[in-house]
Amino acid sequence: MSIGIDIVHIPKFAEQLDIPGSRFEQVFTPLELRVAATKPTRSRRMEHLAGRWAAKEAFIKAWGQESYGKPPLIGEDQVDWSEIQVTPDRWGRTIITLSGAIAQQCGHTNIQVSISHDGDYATAICTLPTGNQPG
Repeated sequence: MSIGIDIVHIPKFAEQLDIPGSRFEQVFTPLELRVAATKPTRSRRMEHLAGRWAAKEAFIKAWGQESYGKPPLIGEDQVDWSEIQVTPDRWGRTIITLSGAIAQQCGHTNIQVSISHDGDYATAICTLPTGNQPG
């Protein structure tokens, strides 16, 4: 099993999200943005999206850990972050679903993620099962 974790400072994340042309404009999928839009206040939307960003980063770290000692399958500058989606079920529990080049390269389908928030911080941990990636 590979594990990745990330933490995001929500106020700094919100500042970056507000910058026109920042990379954060296109990292979220339409579903992620629709779910965030249901949050009652701007601060709750920012908290929610910061958690999703932490989950995406945690996934990249877990996936990268699988290649320890070998070159990465995809460079960080080649990651299309919108191909990594935090998908909730109707009760709000989340998994990571992949699409595009990331799905083809990674090959994982059972990607567990847990997201938590406390004060100014959002954190996420992601686990990838062993033996589910392409040879």
